[in-house]
Amino acid sequence: MARIKRVEIRMVDLKPKVQRTDAIQSFVSQETPFVVVTDEDGAFGVGYSYTIGTGGPAVVSLLKETLAPMLIGREAEEIERIWRDLLFKTHATAVGAITSLALAAIDTALWDLRCMRASLPLWRMAGGAKPSIDLYSTEGGWLHIETAALVDDALAVKAQGFAGSKIKVGRPTLMQDSERLAAVRAAVGDDYRLMVDANQAFHFHEALMRSRMLAEHGVSWFEEPMPADDLAGHIRLAQQSPVPIAVGESMYSPGQFADYLRMGACSIVQVDVARVGGITPWLKVAHMAEAMNVAVCPHFLMELHVSLVCAIPNSWMLEYIPQLDTIAGNRLDIRDGRAFPSDAPGLGIDWDMPAIVSQTVAGSHSVHGG
Repeated sequence: MARIKRVEIRMVDLKPKVQRTDAIQSFVSQETPFVVVTDEDGAFGVGYSYTIGTGGPAVVSLLKETLAPMLIGREAEEIERIWRDLLFKTHATAVGAITSLALAAIDTALWDLRCMRASLPLWRMAGGAKPSIDLYSTEGGWLHIETAALVDDALAVKAQGFAGSKIKVGRPTLMQDSERLAAVRAAVGDDYRLMVDANQAFHFHEALMRSRMLAEHGVSWFEEPMPADDLAGHIRLAQQSPVPIAVGESMYSPGQFADYLRMGACSIVQVDVARVGGITPWLKVAHMAEAMNVAVCPHFLMELHVSLVCAIPNSWMLEYIPQLDTIAGNRLDIRDGRAFPSDAPGLGIDWDMPAIVSQTVAGSHSVHGG
């Protein structure tokens, strides 16, 4: 074991290569904070998180001013203890997105360092439950995309062996959403999974009506039908919806997931390692879901989540949305529509550090320790 000697922080802004729209937003910016933790033996780990749109400078500020200085001299292997100490240091701003995103950047760096020192890939270090997982694509299902293009994309990824596609819903009328889904279903057939995502856009009555329509098209899950803080509404909807309810990308602590699981408010858990505060709490949520016989299909971050979904037994599918192509030397290993985690030590991401340095947002870089 070795103590933390140096912490480096920076942020890059990854512009999406394709237009991404949903029922509540269109985002053209992906601010991505990075943390590099180096121990006294010279070993280092790289961690990161992200925002969709804005908020990155607030995450960086919390890292620079409050969290990074607390890491110097700490035993790097005491990840659980460090995570808990940092959480209580930021108690006034937790639970919330900014704090969770900052904690995640540090926690993923510590897990990367742990795996590097042990010469193990993350998927084995965290559990080693399965060697690969089914993929589904979201990248061709954005809300602005016209029906013919939705069909073309679904057919293309089905031909590659993908298990399914996700279509954004939230057009002005229920029938518009229904017509889009009907066209895709007719093209891909009944043996291909279709999921839908409303991005928290609906009131209860609209979500209930649309859930009944979705069942007609054989939809596998209805994602974020209502605002995530409406637990009572999700309980009612889950009791009445003929389609399974999926939630998680807008939850920022294991306790929030516990409430949803305990009350039967969801059937699919979409825990996001960045938004829940790192790998440490992500695994808690995944194991909690396993104990209640609920599947995990995480949100976004496929390059990192591929290792985590292969670490646990109750994962079902991995979401395909490329994020790191311009700053990583490797791509997601996809064979016949299944994703395979890297066997290299660490998170499994081959960071292009010169590219990250060259794309660093001005004013975001800082170094703590020696």
